[in-house]
Amino acid sequence: MIEEVVIDHVGVAGDGVAKTKHGAVYVPFALPQEVANIAAENGHGTIIALKKRSPERVEAKCRHFEACGGCALQHWADQPYQMWKRSLVVEALEGRNITTNVDPVIPCEPHTRRRMILTARVTPKGQIVGFNRYQSHEVVAIEECPVSRPELVDALGAIRSVAALLANYAKEIRINVTLAENGIDVALEGCKINDEKLRQRLVEEGLKQSFIRLTADGEIIIEKERPELHFGSAAVELAPGGFLQATKEAEEFMSKLVMQGLKKTKNAADLFSGAGTFTFRMAEKMKVHAVENDDDALKSLDRAYRQSVGLKTVTYEKRDLFRRPLLPRELEAFDGLVFDPPRAGAEEQAREIAKTNIPRVVAVSCNPVTMARDLSILIEGGYTIEKLVPIDQFLWSPHVEAVALLKKRKPKPGWRL
Repeated sequence: MIEEVVIDHVGVAGDGVAKTKHGAVYVPFALPQEVANIAAENGHGTIIALKKRSPERVEAKCRHFEACGGCALQHWADQPYQMWKRSLVVEALEGRNITTNVDPVIPCEPHTRRRMILTARVTPKGQIVGFNRYQSHEVVAIEECPVSRPELVDALGAIRSVAALLANYAKEIRINVTLAENGIDVALEGCKINDEKLRQRLVEEGLKQSFIRLTADGEIIIEKERPELHFGSAAVELAPGGFLQATKEAEEFMSKLVMQGLKKTKNAADLFSGAGTFTFRMAEKMKVHAVENDDDALKSLDRAYRQSVGLKTVTYEKRDLFRRPLLPRELEAFDGLVFDPPRAGAEEQAREIAKTNIPRVVAVSCNPVTMARDLSILIEGGYTIEKLVPIDQFLWSPHVEAVALLKKRKPKPGWRL
């Protein structure tokens, strides 16, 4: 059905939302107050003709925009786009009846993302290496990416050459491409190498390219150097496909907020620590106990700590904090804590933290909805939000990072450091 609609606002997924007599219709790549003819079906619309353009509409930065699903909002001017990003956090908090000051969004520049996650898929027309098409599982070949670091974009040809060797062995593989401080790390997933001739061809191709490491399902194919990043003063070796913050700039800003939130802390816990993004910066000022469930991340953390000098004591444990959150009796040793869970948040762990008198807590999240839920639990337990900062490290996407600094209102009787 073709109909004319007026876009009311941009929704949480980055689509324009039109209010019609049939209900809300979600229209990708539409902006507030635009008038468009759309083809609508089941609450979703496709622009057929844009009859009135928003003055906030700008030219997209990438030729693949609207085909590639990596970006949803390249067509929106910076100021309203950043205000909308902040509103994602504000509205999530309001949904939990939390009223607090939310700082303006900290923007991240284009060409700063240091990881690409590509798909190589064999089709009747040959192998395609790229990102998923917008709201689809189809893969779109890419030649540029204004979000990513130029070094990663320059490596696309080499990545295609490696993927081509696997076309007869795996219909689809996932390719994690990470820019470490000393070069590019390529981790292939979904392609266990059992053929010795194929392994040798991958070795030869990998040695020709600029990668410092190439792995396939965790097996090292070539390793000219171990990929390395610095978290504070600690040099941390990256596990293949291991987690790291999307941009170095966002990581550094988030770390400053964590340290601000834990000022005067002497003994801290770092929950969902990964390989030590915050751990090692914290350890320059305080003792730290890191808790993480990923073996490779903990191995990287342990190795980095053993090779570092000038840090306070760092201990760690492997633990699934979703199934076994730290309990109040385990938390009572700490006078500060940071937690940075995956998108699902840390509901059970937040409930245990709320029962304690830990003076300072920092919550880091890439999901405003689960963050608001976890913050509401902490507030009910006696914490107040001192500062909350959204960070746009997922540029032109509907995702936003946020850091909240909390302080216990009034310690319960019997609390001691």
